[in-house]
Amino acid sequence: MSYELKDLRLFKAIVQAGNLSAGAAAMHMTAPSASYRLKNLEYTAGSPLFVRSAKGMTLTPAGEALARHADVLLANLQAMQQEVGAYARNLKGRIRLLANSSSLNGFIIPSLARFLTANSHIDVDLQEADSESIAGAIRRGDADIGIFAGRAQDAELHCELYAIDRLVCAAPPDHPLAARSRIAFADALSHGFVCMDRASSNFHFLETQAAKSGKALNVRVHAHDFASVLYLVRAGVGLALVPTSVAEPDLRAGTMVGISLLDAWALRGLHLVTRQDAPAAGLARQFADVLLHDPLVTATRTREPGAAWMTAD
Repeated sequence: MSYELKDLRLFKAIVQAGNLSAGAAAMHMTAPSASYRLKNLEYTAGSPLFVRSAKGMTLTPAGEALARHADVLLANLQAMQQEVGAYARNLKGRIRLLANSSSLNGFIIPSLARFLTANSHIDVDLQEADSESIAGAIRRGDADIGIFAGRAQDAELHCELYAIDRLVCAAPPDHPLAARSRIAFADALSHGFVCMDRASSNFHFLETQAAKSGKALNVRVHAHDFASVLYLVRAGVGLALVPTSVAEPDLRAGTMVGISLLDAWALRGLHLVTRQDAPAAGLARQFADVLLHDPLVTATRTREPGAAWMTAD
């Protein structure tokens, strides 16, 4: 079977609009033309993709499956276009990027590696910072792009959802809390923690949440990066508060347990901010688009609420 990219884009437009006419308009097509293309797509798929009713169009199970794969395919295509297009533009310059610990360790590095490999004349000044300080730094012009937990409500800043990540309590499989599927962070504080370096934004956040709970944080050891933190957790030293995106390989392998936190702050939207007056075709905007369209990042934004974080390969 063979799928047309235009048909898949139309399919996604109909999913987002909830009806054929609006989806067709979004793709600058007539409704009859869109209907013809949709019928061809359903023929290729070998199954109806929508349930049609007076209230609109909803996905069938086959349609839901196609939507998931189309998201990944179109995101991959966008990422490819960004990277290949950079060669033609012969970009040159330097970009200043500020990021909190979760986004830096869970998402940014693979995107950064591909971008720098494809653009030998571009340098990136990458620094870690607390989420609370990043929006202000972008506003003042101290950096070009910021990625942090939370959302900036500022008329001078352009704010876009980057990724969705969840903080979990990582524990050795034989830890007393390992049998618990969910726990309040305050209850975990009666146990020892492995923490990031004292200067890291992750530790500052952990310390703040512990203070808000009215309990002391029992730090057994500070480690300089997440790889070291996870190693110490696997060795049985203690618990750690880490992003699921960072712990996922160990969680898949069963070398540690991820205990969900009942606290609302554990589910975090990571946002990317740039200045509103930044040039639309400028270097920072082009790099921001590469970051936003990384397939691993876009997959977190399309995960259904309540769905399991990890899926089988």
